[in-house]
Amino acid sequence: MFRIDFRTRKGGDVLIKMNKKPKLMQLRWVGAAVLLAMYANSGWAFSIDDVAKQAKDLAGKGYEAPKSNLPSQLRDMKYADYQQIQFNHDKAYWGKLKTPFKLEFYHQGMYFDLPVKLNEVTANSVRAIKYSPDYFNFGNVPHDSDTVKNLGFAGFKVLYPLNNKDKKDEISSFLGASYFRVIGAGQVYGLSARGLAIDTALPSGEEFPRFKEFWIERPKPQDKHLVIYALLDSPRATGAYRFLISPGKDSTVDVTSKVYLRDKVGKLGIAPLTSMYLFGANQPSPVTNYRKELHDSNGLSIHAGNGEWIWRPLNNPRHLAVSTFTVENPRGFGLLQRGRDFNLYQDLDDRYDLRPSGWIEPKGDWGKGRIELVEIPTTDETNDNIVAFWSPESLPEAGKEMNFSYRLHFTRDENLLHSPETAYVKDTLRSTGDVKQSNLVRQPDGTVAFIVDFVGPEMSKLAQDTPVTPQVSIGNNGELVENSVRYNPVTKGWRLVMRLRVKDNKQPTEMRAALVNGDKTLTETWSYQLPANE
Repeated sequence: MFRIDFRTRKGGDVLIKMNKKPKLMQLRWVGAAVLLAMYANSGWAFSIDDVAKQAKDLAGKGYEAPKSNLPSQLRDMKYADYQQIQFNHDKAYWGKLKTPFKLEFYHQGMYFDLPVKLNEVTANSVRAIKYSPDYFNFGNVPHDSDTVKNLGFAGFKVLYPLNNKDKKDEISSFLGASYFRVIGAGQVYGLSARGLAIDTALPSGEEFPRFKEFWIERPKPQDKHLVIYALLDSPRATGAYRFLISPGKDSTVDVTSKVYLRDKVGKLGIAPLTSMYLFGANQPSPVTNYRKELHDSNGLSIHAGNGEWIWRPLNNPRHLAVSTFTVENPRGFGLLQRGRDFNLYQDLDDRYDLRPSGWIEPKGDWGKGRIELVEIPTTDETNDNIVAFWSPESLPEAGKEMNFSYRLHFTRDENLLHSPETAYVKDTLRSTGDVKQSNLVRQPDGTVAFIVDFVGPEMSKLAQDTPVTPQVSIGNNGELVENSVRYNPVTKGWRLVMRLRVKDNKQPTEMRAALVNGDKTLTETWSYQLPANE
């Protein structure tokens, strides 16, 4: 009897072993075997499991710190010099293929001193994307041609015809540690996402995991999305990630992650977002500035597992501040940019009015944990001083797999994130507290005033004389002096006015407020921490 043995090698190659038979029969069976082998090979596919195997193997070994291969002339350069090293656009990867997506690369330089490995995944193979200095124009940057030929890529960017079918726009960037950014139509880069955060704001210092290797699927001509895999590594954790980027009016990224701990961590941050807040309506600029607000995001929004919505305006504190919100199975959270009126920002160069909000939509139950907001003092807008993430209550032992999947939205339609029946905070305004004298002159009385405007589709349908009442609570460091609410005919919502007297200016003061009609809650919960020494 004639027999063919199919044996699969690692990587998907199929070996065919035949016993000796008459030549004609052998040729017939060879033809059949080739067809079967082709069929078997067509079922090959690269997946996150291939990356997860590497991540798990790494987690079982001691951490090997990567060594920089960057010469001093490129490591010690200034940011303006690094900006001179530009990718030659006519050499875009996939540039000659009929695919809507193209790739361009970042060169090593400055503090991007470690190379990352890039790979292309096709229907039946994986091959390395090899570095060449010919991809780049070095401008006036002094460099040794023999030295740079042995360097590598610091990261990559993705191009796609987002705003105009005849022009490729940069829609995504993966550069530095585990940072990545994505934008939708009509947006400009603002906040960043990260793969993982470890020990953020702890006295021991933060650990920054990095994506050391990427695998990028070659898209088909009609594909509307791009799939990217990444291997994450750090002294105490490893991970495998799959990103499905779908560009559009609101671009989305479907993230699948498998995380393994090498050792104990003090705090693990899942789905971290990093942003910048310098000043705004609730914390005006301490110096005269023609811009009323300057930030990539102005608040943390949370949709808790119990259905509650929470809005926490951001601060630029004088001292490190950490706010914690205990949440089981969060439905969503994100750093939002509420307020799209150009008049708020007046910045023609940086266009803060066009920067997207980042919203995390968990898939499945994440269990018990907390959403943490970290606010770091900064004196200028070049520093990302805001971090938000979800942290699980308990962590498995080293080597055990943790799975977290979520959809990341980059949007300018923040109001659509809410259920229409829940009114949200449009503005948080801060002022010196005062009282009106009998002669109508306003006299400061040593209090701090907050004016909070709530708006929403359902709220706008309420009659002006609807008995809307406030529910306000102040922490032990404050005394509530005034608490009133009135209809706002301009926004067709309601305005809450609070005045409080701070007992100790060296301590932060916690505040919470919501509006109700009888036993029905009409709004999200406004939760604010007045920073110390303000």
